[in-house]
Amino acid sequence: MQYKAILFDLDGTLLDTLADLGNSMNRVLRSQGFPEHPLDAYRYFVGNGIRMLVTRTLPETVRDEKTLKRCLSLFLQEYDQHWKDETRPYDGVPEMLDALQTRGLKLAVFSNKPHDFTLLCVQELLSQWRFHAIAGQRETIPPKPDPGGALEIARTLNLSPSEFLYLGDTGTDMQTAVAAGMFPVGALWGFRPREELVEHGAQTLLEHPIDILELLK
Repeated sequence: MQYKAILFDLDGTLLDTLADLGNSMNRVLRSQGFPEHPLDAYRYFVGNGIRMLVTRTLPETVRDEKTLKRCLSLFLQEYDQHWKDETRPYDGVPEMLDALQTRGLKLAVFSNKPHDFTLLCVQELLSQWRFHAIAGQRETIPPKPDPGGALEIARTLNLSPSEFLYLGDTGTDMQTAVAAGMFPVGALWGFRPREELVEHGAQTLLEHPIDILELLK
């Protein structure tokens, strides 16, 4: 199959956002008198949208709607101020994007991060590459693993879903790719282990971003 486009997840795939997400949420938890979490635990808290991130970090006894909304609002304020304190592209991502762009492939991003933050991350940290479509979580786009956003991107690029490689780092990404009819590729440098990626449908796993070129020969 000759692929014409790559659809990327953002957090854990193109950008290492874990420290800024975790530190922002821990500051909120601290301010509310709740226990904080080690940064490594956030590998499993993230991936299903900001609301789910906040829910997972709160003690089970205080996950009522009022507390959740308050902490969600506080998190968005914190993250707005600190989203790029430590966030950077993973090693090898710039070289991968250079190579893909040189080959004429269309690039796109689909994230469960709020749409405005998704746009901001791409514009601030990945601006030297052209992304033909960028989609974060919006009311009109259901969160992954629903394939609606991925299919909307395929329509925007006027391509069949089967012409896409989908590169992501979580089981949610692999489920999205399978449901959309795209080729699911797991990123082992991201947040989740290989077992999760394989279990949820990864057809191949990459140890390093530049390895994606092997799939395009």
